[in-house]
Amino acid sequence: MTLSNAGLIFDCDGVLGDTERDGHLPAFNATFEHFELPVRWSVEDYGRMLRIGGGKERLATLLDNEDVWKAAGLPATPEERADVVATWHRFKTKTFTDLVAAGVIPPRPGVRRLITDALQDGWTVAVASTSAEPSVRAVLAGAVGEEVAATIPVFAGDVVPRKKPDPAVYRLTVDQLGLDPADTLVVEDSRNGLLAAVGAGLTTVVTVSGYTRDEDFTEAALVVTSLGDPDGERLEVLADPHGIDPVDALTLADLTALATIQGGRS
Repeated sequence: MTLSNAGLIFDCDGVLGDTERDGHLPAFNATFEHFELPVRWSVEDYGRMLRIGGGKERLATLLDNEDVWKAAGLPATPEERADVVATWHRFKTKTFTDLVAAGVIPPRPGVRRLITDALQDGWTVAVASTSAEPSVRAVLAGAVGEEVAATIPVFAGDVVPRKKPDPAVYRLTVDQLGLDPADTLVVEDSRNGLLAAVGAGLTTVVTVSGYTRDEDFTEAALVVTSLGDPDGERLEVLADPHGIDPVDALTLADLTALATIQGGRS
């Protein structure tokens, strides 16, 4: 069975690569050091910060700390505060993309396989993320190669005014690509991302990541440890309310079955 206008949308961080702990966290801390800010995030601190969608939004919260505010030059107006955050974020993004280029963040199991299979089968594949677009494109290229990555639309950063869990970025992606929501699936790793996708009316598969395994994924159509690879890491099913029962690795047939059930076409 095939879908009439099949779409497959991936989140970036935690989905294409397990980027948070080994990429974004050290990039944030390098930014704090570079700008001589009196803050460093531990692994646990950053886990709490991930509840806030978007890197700029996480950085903006630091200006509520008087010591950080003073170190930043006492920005008084909203415009001054926004300029400071933007400067920090540019440095952080460059640091992160350098880490990706250095190969310290390998793609998660099954990402290259499933994207390749979907493209070959005529699916529309896209990435929708709250991260900065250069960071997302770097991770995507690392996961599937520069040539394939160049063919995949990316919706990231400030393309929408509200970040996940708001569904705006998924609604934009579906509208811009002319996708049928009933035939479009999302791969996410966090509750915020799940809520954003479900809020846009999209069937969602969750591949849990290092920071998110214990989150609530009640609304997900399927929860797995990874997409899996037949010759590598096998997936473990954590929740399968529709009885899809993927074996070893998630396939396009599994995704089609999910969309069919969720769309009421079973």
